[in-house]
Amino acid sequence: MRRCLLDYGLICGMTIITPSVMPATFKTVAIIGKYPSIGITQSLLDIAQHLQGAGHDVVVDTDTARHIGLRGTPAMTPDEIGRHADAAIVVGGDGTMLGIARKLAPYAVPLIGINQGRLGFMTDIPLDRMMPVLADMLSGKVESEQRSLLEGSVWREGAQIFRALAFNDVVVSRGAGSGMIELCVSVDGHFMYNQRSDGLIVATPTGSTAYALSAGGPLLHPSLGGIVLVPIAPHALSNRPIVIPESSEIVIEIISGKECSVNFDMQSLAEVKLHDRIIIQRSAHTITFLHPQGWSYYDTLREKLHWNEYPSLEGRLK
Repeated sequence: MRRCLLDYGLICGMTIITPSVMPATFKTVAIIGKYPSIGITQSLLDIAQHLQGAGHDVVVDTDTARHIGLRGTPAMTPDEIGRHADAAIVVGGDGTMLGIARKLAPYAVPLIGINQGRLGFMTDIPLDRMMPVLADMLSGKVESEQRSLLEGSVWREGAQIFRALAFNDVVVSRGAGSGMIELCVSVDGHFMYNQRSDGLIVATPTGSTAYALSAGGPLLHPSLGGIVLVPIAPHALSNRPIVIPESSEIVIEIISGKECSVNFDMQSLAEVKLHDRIIIQRSAHTITFLHPQGWSYYDTLREKLHWNEYPSLEGRLK
């Protein structure tokens, strides 16, 4: 099941949303939890007991097992989970999902997100409804979608010194105590611009609702095959966000600036020096999300961005 979804996504070159009922093939289910987090131990125990009672083989991420203290359940590294699990349940916030998603991306393990964080764009199942929702999903009543990742590398004097994946974004930024940096940006070998700013965000459609959004970037539907470039506080107001094809290769050269860095999902960081080049392109890997039947991306936006909330008439008259 996992491989068919992955191959189809790579052929189409875009996110898939599959609303049909899927066969119940989730024999081995992994559990990954955010730690430390108030109340998460009981949530993880409840999930593990529920899954075992339903006949699933349950394994737990080693870091989760070590910090939470779950006993009697096999512990596996992310690589082992990737080789053995048919699905992974992630309990936490979007940061927890970002971290494990990059590790499991090469194995195409479908991910189910239970929100115990603050926002929950990717961990979309609320804690208070997780048991009946999980029961339906693991019996095959799911909607599946695939999302793209970026891969980036840092090159210095012709040698690669750093490489990482990003699910949300790759961010090149100035040092905390320094002024603006100057970047030379090229796309597919074509010079785009020299930009003086606090930095540049290169985001996937998934990442368009994260840092890129707060910096004034557009929202990209996950099914779009695009990459968005968003300047951070540019010196020239004419430097605006732009969406380019996901097949593009982006090269960013550091022209000037002090204590510059490049980070991947705010979780992997590399320092960069003058004339270092950061090369970014779409990864060959994808992430598969599983959602409850009836899930809608627009429902998620409306809920998380409060599009359905309006100030009261009384508030407007004050």
